[in-house]
Amino acid sequence: MEFAVIQTGGKQYTVSKGDIITIEKISDEHKEGDKIVFDKVLLVDDGANTTIGTPFIEKASVKATITEVGRLPKVVVVHYKQKSRYFKKNGHRQPFVKVKIDALK
Repeated sequence: MEFAVIQTGGKQYTVSKGDIITIEKISDEHKEGDKIVFDKVLLVDDGANTTIGTPFIEKASVKATITEVGRLPKVVVVHYKQKSRYFKKNGHRQPFVKVKIDALK
């Protein structure tokens, strides 16, 4: 089974053809159905040979299609200090992009 390790958004993901992964938001200009190319490939394994980059592999890329753009459920952050009347409550929704891997090259 062929797989690759890519880097995007400060994180690394192990992907193979047909996988659907959730990554952090890429940018505002991308929408559902857009094609995207990840060129920061750290490792490629085709079943027989393994190629490791230093730090990236030149001429290696992973092609993908954006399937969904959205935001994750709300995470509530509470700061509280007893006996001092200090209470802060904030909510945060992290944006995400779901990507389907089309090809490894």
